[in-house]
Amino acid sequence: MTSLRERIDSIGIGKRIRLERIVDRNSGRSVVVPMDHGVTVGPIYGLTDMKQAVNAIAEGGANAVLVHKGIVIAGHRGYGKDIGLILHLSASTMLGPDPLDKVMVATVEEAIKMGADAVSMHVNVGAETEAGMLEALGETAMVCEEWGMPLLAMMYPRGEKVKSEHDVEMVKHVARVGAELGADVIKTNYTGDPDTFKDVIDSCPVPVIIAGGPKTDTDEDVLKMVEDAISVGAAGVSIGRNVFQHKNPKDMTIAISKVVHEGVSAEEAMAELK
Repeated sequence: MTSLRERIDSIGIGKRIRLERIVDRNSGRSVVVPMDHGVTVGPIYGLTDMKQAVNAIAEGGANAVLVHKGIVIAGHRGYGKDIGLILHLSASTMLGPDPLDKVMVATVEEAIKMGADAVSMHVNVGAETEAGMLEALGETAMVCEEWGMPLLAMMYPRGEKVKSEHDVEMVKHVARVGAELGADVIKTNYTGDPDTFKDVIDSCPVPVIIAGGPKTDTDEDVLKMVEDAISVGAAGVSIGRNVFQHKNPKDMTIAISKVVHEGVSAEEAMAELK
């Protein structure tokens, strides 16, 4: 198991400085809110006004927001607190012939020009176009190393051979693929219980954070998932719809941050939402 703090200590000065901007210095963990859904599924509820959406999670104490370059150019920040920036480099849409085929739509150099603290890529291991995505990940990792830019790899098991995207053997495999090809942090699916997810973390040589997945029925479900993942060594979370589509995104961000950074229980964190 490798923590974000250990990863920071082991890498070059450029990556170290940037990662420190999106990692809590006390806990050594990170709360990321991905808001790149506008490309994949369009301007869904919660993401119609990006400045308002980003500001709410910044006020809630998230460490970073993850967006596409056009949102940065348009001005993704509102007022109040600053927040770390992760620029997403790959994309596909649900309208395309193969939504699992993620192609490169931005570069590391663009991210540097925009002042990003890290970049991210999405790879669907098991998809028909897996080869191209793996090639892009390996090449991007090399460029990130050259420029001192941290790379977050979103690694998901998706394709004809994948029976369950949450199967521990599948999740272990895709997390390891991302680490093997040079990612600094892996984002992947939670396996459903802490014992199996610990197996994922123990078999991955770089920090692992959990994806939030689809909108859940209850806030307790989200916070319990976060609590369980953190308890076995997860380096943080990357939760989108369960934050920005919440009736109060700021308070939900506060609740999640308390679990991630302060180690409070899901039950205690629920007090922030009542």
